[in-house]
Amino acid sequence: MFRALADQTRRYLLDRLHEQNGQTLGELCEHLGMTRQSATQHLGLLEQANLISTVRRGREKLHYLNPVPLHEIQERWIDKFERPRLRVLSAVKRRAEGQDMGDRPNYVYVTYIESTPEKVWQALTDAELTGQYWGHHNVSDWQVGSRWEHQRTDGTGIPDVVGEVLVSEPPRKLVTSWAPPGDEVPERTSRVTFDIAAHEGVVRLTVTHEHLADEDELRGITSGWGAVLSNLKSLLETGSVLPKAPWEIP
Repeated sequence: MFRALADQTRRYLLDRLHEQNGQTLGELCEHLGMTRQSATQHLGLLEQANLISTVRRGREKLHYLNPVPLHEIQERWIDKFERPRLRVLSAVKRRAEGQDMGDRPNYVYVTYIESTPEKVWQALTDAELTGQYWGHHNVSDWQVGSRWEHQRTDGTGIPDVVGEVLVSEPPRKLVTSWAPPGDEVPERTSRVTFDIAAHEGVVRLTVTHEHLADEDELRGITSGWGAVLSNLKSLLETGSVLPKAPWEIP
């Protein structure tokens, strides 16, 4: 990762994705002054370092910033020493530079599971299965336009997240809106897309969480999605969830 970050061009590409996530190769090359082949090599190194993820949309290949490795460095080397002071300085810098505080970041997570698309779809939509690895029941009939709820498993049935099923194409694609109960106005609603694809004998699961409220929400869901999907992978590959819920591991 440090080798990938050492190059100015690659840092520039990450800056472009931070400004606008989900860009094509052509969009990223607009201000680079280099051939598409050279840009592709730089993007390949960033992908090898797990600093970006790619998602296919028809004929286009979209590139997304993956903040997880950088977040891990921040937690290990920055947070415990300098976080309060740096937060203040960062806020001052953003205000001085006139950056738009209303920009809404996106998050992309890609994992490979030894399973089938049908089983992955079932694991995402079956209330009992989601209760096992997620700690919440995902409840809906999963028809387009239907309501879905992320209900607690403590017997109360209280939903912590609600939304609408926007796309339902079993077993390959599910898109839902996400919002706290009673706060489902468009300005505060995010969207999650599950892309399920067979890939060389396994399943490639891509989770895209779009239109997050701000960088704080992005940091919050970064570890959350990783924990949930690790538990899902364990359940499908071994028949049981991890010995301890990953979101409870310090």
